[in-house]
Amino acid sequence: MNIKPKIGWIGLGVMGSSMVQNLLNAGFEVEVFTRTRSKADVVLNAGAQWCSSISAVAENADFVCTMLGYPEDVESVVLGKNGVLSNMNFGNLFIDFTTSCPLLAEKIEKVATDKGINALDAPVSGGDIGAKSAKLAIMCGGEKGSYIKAVPFLEHLGDKIRHFGNAGFGQRVKMSNQILIASTMIGLVESMLYAERAGLNVEQVVDLVQKGAAGCWSITQLGPRIIREDWAPGFYIKHFVKDMKIALGDARRMGLKLEGLELAYRFYSMAESHDWENNGTQALMKILRVINT
Repeated sequence: MNIKPKIGWIGLGVMGSSMVQNLLNAGFEVEVFTRTRSKADVVLNAGAQWCSSISAVAENADFVCTMLGYPEDVESVVLGKNGVLSNMNFGNLFIDFTTSCPLLAEKIEKVATDKGINALDAPVSGGDIGAKSAKLAIMCGGEKGSYIKAVPFLEHLGDKIRHFGNAGFGQRVKMSNQILIASTMIGLVESMLYAERAGLNVEQVVDLVQKGAAGCWSITQLGPRIIREDWAPGFYIKHFVKDMKIALGDARRMGLKLEGLELAYRFYSMAESHDWENNGTQALMKILRVINT
């Protein structure tokens, strides 16, 4: 009989909470920690156990997972003096689901390997909908053995799971994903803004267009939210801006100039001046409406 690994989880935002809920539904024992305990209430009520510190999570778990906001959070939580890797047991597995810097993923794996700990960078795509339905795309970088060890666990979180190579490769696949989404979102919002200003029935336009060559996840999932003026975050603008900044920095190291991404970064960066950074990425419509007033 297969015994499920005991899971330690740090970070319970929009994505992390739903991912933990799926693990609980699958019968995993999950211990959690987050800086604001109230964010853990939903999963605690569903059966997760509270840990009072990062070190307690790391000491008690077979797999330790992080789903945090920014690279600096990952570095502090994972590599800090009382961080995850200082407290994990030999031979256990660390998985970072945060969208973070490829170079940081490489650094984490090196430190983990030196301590006899397995490590994967495994950023995800699919937003709040994918997290809730366990249909995330999971992009993995790290040793193949670590990936093979993780797959039966990852299958409870996503249905599109792939190993791309060395540490940091999962993060670079996620950067490719975010680069594509950035330009797609500009096209989506400009298309809908044009239809709106032309006096068309935008709902009917979206319904038809998504069935043709322009069909994509963004128009199918976010188009209806824009029509309803539902700006609640499936993915925060502030985190998307962070991702684009990482991608632009990594591209510069490769000698690449990504002008489409630079444009999206400029547009989304305007959200901060309007206090919209905690809206979902579909709130690009509000930004472009302001530009076009």
